[in-house]
Amino acid sequence: MSKNLMIVESPAKAKTIEKFLGKDFTVTSCYGHIRDLSKGDAAIDVENNYLPNYVVPTDKKSVVKELKDLAKKAETVWLATDEDREGEAISWHLCEVLGLNLEETKRIVFHEITKPAILKAVGSPRNINQDLVNAQQARRVLDRLVGFKISPILWRKITRSGSLSAGRVQSVAVRLVVEREREIRNFESEDFYKVVAAFKLKDDTGKDVVMKADLPRRLKSQAAAEEFLESCKGATFTIKDIQLKPVKKTPPPPFTTSTLQQDASRKLGFSVSRTMIVAQKLYESGLITYMRTDSTNLSELARATAAEQITKSFGEEYTFPRVFKTKASGAQEAHEAIRPSYFEKSEAGSNDDQKRLYSLIWKRAVASQMSDAKLERTNAKIEVSTNGEVLSAKGEVLKFDGFLKLYRESAIDEESEEDKSDMLPPISVGQTLDLKTARATQRFTRPPARYNEARLVRKLEELGIGRPSTYAPTISTIQNRNYAVKESREGALRKYVELVLFGEGEAEGNVVKPIEKQETTGAEKNKLFPTDIGRVVNDFLLKYFTNIFEYNFTAEIEKQFDEIASGNRVWNNVIDEFFQPFFKVVEHTMENAERESGERPLGNHPKSGKPIIARLGKFGPMVQIGTVDDEEKPKFAKLRAPLSIDTITLEQALELFKLPKILGAYEELEVKVNEGRYGPYVMHNKKFYSIDKEKDPMTVTLAEAIQLIDIKREEEKKKIIIDFEGEDIQVLNGRYGPYIKAGKKNVKIPKDKEPAELTLEECKELIEKAPEKKKRGRSKKAK
Repeated sequence: MSKNLMIVESPAKAKTIEKFLGKDFTVTSCYGHIRDLSKGDAAIDVENNYLPNYVVPTDKKSVVKELKDLAKKAETVWLATDEDREGEAISWHLCEVLGLNLEETKRIVFHEITKPAILKAVGSPRNINQDLVNAQQARRVLDRLVGFKISPILWRKITRSGSLSAGRVQSVAVRLVVEREREIRNFESEDFYKVVAAFKLKDDTGKDVVMKADLPRRLKSQAAAEEFLESCKGATFTIKDIQLKPVKKTPPPPFTTSTLQQDASRKLGFSVSRTMIVAQKLYESGLITYMRTDSTNLSELARATAAEQITKSFGEEYTFPRVFKTKASGAQEAHEAIRPSYFEKSEAGSNDDQKRLYSLIWKRAVASQMSDAKLERTNAKIEVSTNGEVLSAKGEVLKFDGFLKLYRESAIDEESEEDKSDMLPPISVGQTLDLKTARATQRFTRPPARYNEARLVRKLEELGIGRPSTYAPTISTIQNRNYAVKESREGALRKYVELVLFGEGEAEGNVVKPIEKQETTGAEKNKLFPTDIGRVVNDFLLKYFTNIFEYNFTAEIEKQFDEIASGNRVWNNVIDEFFQPFFKVVEHTMENAERESGERPLGNHPKSGKPIIARLGKFGPMVQIGTVDDEEKPKFAKLRAPLSIDTITLEQALELFKLPKILGAYEELEVKVNEGRYGPYVMHNKKFYSIDKEKDPMTVTLAEAIQLIDIKREEEKKKIIIDFEGEDIQVLNGRYGPYIKAGKKNVKIPKDKEPAELTLEECKELIEKAPEKKKRGRSKKAK
């Protein structure tokens, strides 16, 4: 055993670090957190200064035993967990569980897993930073209190399924998604007309080219557009003024956690969680610096190394060392931006995902130390002689590419209409232009864009909600809890009008001609949509816990955590200031809040006159005909996406009640399709065949149903080991091994019995001896 034991979080990180240290070090992994808050109400002693009760999970007991054995044999224990609050907390828990002396245990931190960085860290160890530990502990305790106090209210007041939960940050993220969806639905689009003229010119080589110019203002109606084009008939179009303006573009700073997540989403199509998983692997392999950071700073050495690489690859004129100031106040994670560990490596990674993300990180970090791009923008003003209007033609020439040689920043919103300026042909003031066409195209104002994962992270960061370590878990949680879904949806066709004035030299010259066209609108790719359960939970929380889920309040709590990390606040006091008023609201809500189902009346049934409502039920959103007070039981139908409680119409609701639907006959027996608690299914000869949950049962054909029945029968045949003719007894291969099926009863086969050799008598004996299954239900407590 080596004199020194170094503990890190992951085996991959341990393997990389061990290469840099000599035989005196044994590097091992604790596999993340080795203990956590206990389950249930005993986790936090509210009466005893919010003292947390930590336990070692069952799956970590063997790890802890091994670490204890190694620690006893070592002269010195080094804790090299990540440098953020979470990493500091892991080191503290290791000290507590392994019985290590806080004063003697050496804590080291580093931003990158390279030999110089590791050796430097070993040369300057420190003690555990208790302030960072307390900040992490405060977050954990506060979030547990919120979750464990509010979640039972949701189970009682919304659904008893026990699947609902509330979280300080996750609930605010859901609120953003819900409110954006309502903004979109309440948005009333207005049409307008945009005018673009095309002029025929010659370029430097004498080749025919077209130059476009637009009317800077919008025209509010088709009549106004027609009037404008009519007024342009026979007009002379003269260049009144040409303005040349030199401009420069500055490279963006190197990546923080949130900007990496956003760019990887836009350029690589990565989800937020996928980005962080890949980045973690790159970090543990020693290829990039720590990936949870809100700093844009690069070390002096990193800037010098980047400059050397830029000069070598592109030339000295492309090098421009610069220091970026971190915008995030109280940036509390790593002290450097995300960058490559070795700038000379332009490519790295063990698989395609790693290679693509590494390339993005390398280009962004290198580009941040490159020269500005220099451009010349041209703006030509073109006067229309007949109406005095002025059109504008814009062009752009790249004089020096600078950082653009390596990296181009993508648009924040793919919906944003950027001015794409091409180079203008040779023109001069006083020049008369030859009109080819002038088009007035009907356009429509657009609602705000739905959030995708990257845009939601950006919004959370803007509001000061969450920190680099919480963005990915928050985005994953709201989807795992089914409060929001990430979907791509097809758009709808929309007609629009284009009015065209052809120039005098054209075949249809001096005529305004209306052309009707169509386009697809409203298509969405990988956007976040709130679910019905997400909307109902959000509205309930905002109604009864207004202050706690306000954006400013959540951001203020984050600042309090930063204060704890800086040693300026006592963590227990911060928790107490929150908990005392919060608990009063919890008690009031549990006692006084009414049950919430998001109920929405749709109208009455055209034949029975019974009310039809859309609401949230025990198993999800549904439509209901009638009430519990009627003589007949109410009828229910499951709501399928993209239908929702907020949007479904009476006509759509009535369609849902056409199930069960008879498709026809197969083998002289009726075939039906229906939707049940666990999804859609086909029924034939008293047997049920599940359909893919994504399939709309109303679209299933008889041919598809027969194909499904035949496939399932073949699958069932493969399961049969013995089929006793004339008896309702079979020996089957099941998911967990062979078993006996007798009607609706399933019987386990003893291990000493060979399933294929069982006789009918042996099967009957086993069936008779098998205990009866206990009926499910709530046990009544003895009075």
